[in-house]
Amino acid sequence: MHLRKYQESDLKQMISIWNEVVNEGVAFPQEEILSIESGEKFFSSQSYCGVAIDDDEKVVGLYILHPNNVGRCGHICNASYAVSSACRGQHIGEKLVKDCINKAKEIGFIILQFNAVVESNIHARHLYERIGFTQLGVIPKGFRMKNGNYENICPYYIEL
Repeated sequence: MHLRKYQESDLKQMISIWNEVVNEGVAFPQEEILSIESGEKFFSSQSYCGVAIDDDEKVVGLYILHPNNVGRCGHICNASYAVSSACRGQHIGEKLVKDCINKAKEIGFIILQFNAVVESNIHARHLYERIGFTQLGVIPKGFRMKNGNYENICPYYIEL
């Protein structure tokens, strides 16, 4: 497996993986699935999009990287990660996060912040903490799950 910047030819697979996570309704705040048109616009609007490519040249994971805010807070970036459900448990997420940290530094960001890590997303939280992210606290009932229940979110950050 290798990581690289996304290409237009990756879009269909990226959109499929992204929509899978959105439809699961337990990690991303988005509720609308991406079409080819909206997906192309969405991914091209990011500061950077990285993809994990398996040995068969298939996209198995991706991340988006973009500013978390503007102006005096524009040095803080935000990212989201998605791994195909068929490929989870293979440490693809860890490779995506580490690549994202390096790209964020290259772009000139100095802090990477996650605004809404769902408290029950234990695998992601353990990964972030193992890499060196710091949890900022807990926002009670900050995320509405697909089933309508509310769950706490845990913001994280790391200095780059």
